Amino acid sequence: MTSTTCLSPNSVWPIRPALGLAAGLALAAAVAPAAAETPWFPMKVYDASSGTPKPAEYTPLPKAEKPYRLCVLFPHMKDSFWVAVAYGIVKQAEAMNVNMNLYEAGGYENLPKQLSQFDDCMASAPDAIIVGAISGAGLSKKFEEAKAKGVPVVGVTNPLPPNALPAANYVDFVAMGEVTGAGLLAQSKPGDKLNIVTFPGPAGSGWAESFNEGFKKAVAKNANAKILAEKFGDSGVAVQLQLIQDALQAYPGMNVIWGTAPTAEAAIGAVAEAGRSDLKIVSSYENQAMLDALNRGDILAFATQYPVGEGAVAIDQAVRLIEKKPVMSLVQPIAAVIDKTTVPKLQMDLVLAPASWTPVYSVKAK
Repeated sequence: MTSTTCLSPNSVWPIRPALGLAAGLALAAAVAPAAAETPWFPMKVYDASSGTPKPAEYTPLPKAEKPYRLCVLFPHMKDSFWVAVAYGIVKQAEAMNVNMNLYEAGGYENLPKQLSQFDDCMASAPDAIIVGAISGAGLSKKFEEAKAKGVPVVGVTNPLPPNALPAANYVDFVAMGEVTGAGLLAQSKPGDKLNIVTFPGPAGSGWAESFNEGFKKAVAKNANAKILAEKFGDSGVAVQLQLIQDALQAYPGMNVIWGTAPTAEAAIGAVAEAGRSDLKIVSSYENQAMLDALNRGDILAFATQYPVGEGAVAIDQAVRLIEKKPVMSLVQPIAAVIDKTTVPKLQMDLVLAPASWTPVYSVKAK
């Protein structure tokens, strides 16, 4: 069993061995929710440890040998995507009876803060660190410091340079971009002119550029599809709204908006205000707002990388590294495009946290 306690987003466990850490999400009343009705595992993934992705099934260890101390670093907790990753982390930590503490940096523009938080984690003598990296290259020296001190680090959700860490799990972002491009083409009529502006996300994040690359690769197969512009920016709704409003002015012929989930959130209102019901909106990834928007018919499709599953896998990878047990060094969820025809088949508890969950940052092993 584990107990869940609410802490400040920037809190860290005391540097006293007798105290456990904690991380993740819980109900506002600090009562753990019931376990998911559908088992998460075995989860179908690609094992890309050898460099060549191969279909595989991921099953975690039943329990950790000891209540280890894990530190988790996220870019932010501003949307339900990262809440979903945290949900997977906290539920798997509870299942494996390990302690965690979660830091979030407040946004992709805050690499210095994440570097400082990494230092805080190291100062607290964790058994392992799990990091959703704002920038894999930007954290490379920290990874080297952790390795030198014998602290295993696991990458979760965001891409990293090859072999940067002993274990990681994240989707093939180029492939994920491709499935959304293919989904757009599949729902377009022959001869339709697709004048697209892309809003990939924060420049330098790695995933934004890869999403964009995959999307462009897919739509290039249609001679009627044209990329008018690419607008990079932080994946907050306010920043994306400004980019969209500027694009509506600069590209009156634009009839497709493709970008992050916050892009799509912002686009729904901006498109309605502009009276542009002809505009199609596609999201490169998932959050609760995307599912709601799809069900309302406000967006055409979104892609999923099963973020709850990613969080859960990261916990198991960390425990395996600590215990020096066999580990898939690179796990890749199988990207899928979700539209109105496929959403009924979606295993939603691997995609989103329960609606009753809100971000908290403490789970302590018993």
